[in-house]
Amino acid sequence: MRPGPVAFHPTAADLRILRSARRDGEQAADVLRRALRALEREAWTADARVDARRLAGEDLSAGPDAW
Repeated sequence: MRPGPVAFHPTAADLRILRSARRDGEQAADVLRRALRALEREAWTADARVDARRLAGEDLSAGPDAW
């Protein structure tokens, strides 16, 4: 099922960013999709860093082998 359209009313600054980020042949919607993917990667990276800090002191060699 395809979701409905999302309304977006860009400011002058938003339009400037969209124009500067647009690649050849892209529409504004393509730029926004790329931005959403970048936000998704940013969130994933932030979560991975939290996990890495939490597990930093874990010593896997101290536990029994699984095999």
